[in-house]
Amino acid sequence: MFNNPYMTNNFAQQNMMERIDSQISQLQNMREQVKNNPINQNHQPAINQTFQLAPNGNGGIRYVNSIDDVLKESVFVDTPYFSKDLSVLWIKKTNGEIKAYELNEIVKKDEKDILISSLQIQIEELRKELKNNAKPNNDNDVKSDKDETTTNVSVPRTSTKKSK
Repeated sequence: MFNNPYMTNNFAQQNMMERIDSQISQLQNMREQVKNNPINQNHQPAINQTFQLAPNGNGGIRYVNSIDDVLKESVFVDTPYFSKDLSVLWIKKTNGEIKAYELNEIVKKDEKDILISSLQIQIEELRKELKNNAKPNNDNDVKSDKDETTTNVSVPRTSTKKSK
């Protein structure tokens, strides 16, 4: 019996039919579940977005073109803003107050530069002393050229008479 091909074929068909029936019943169960719990396929799940408004990690230093750019920015910590040419520094505080500072480059001087600077200062001081010494101290010491008359100069006199 076991070697009968019709028997094994019949047994295989019956097995396959039972599997198909089982799958059909599973599909019907799924259909019932969908009917009972309708899922809208057009419905998208909610998207939760979290925004953190905090300083970015650029070290707190920002470069701007003018004070107008500083006024536009909102800050959460005291933030320095530098002008593009590094001549002005604005510090904006959290309460909105802005302080401005002028920046000057400090050039390190070597011994020769220091000597030149001190000599230039000495030259300026000497020039001031010369100007002070050249000016008279009293108004009586100043004599006008108009007031001075020369007594040793003779004036030639001409006569209207004709000589013979």
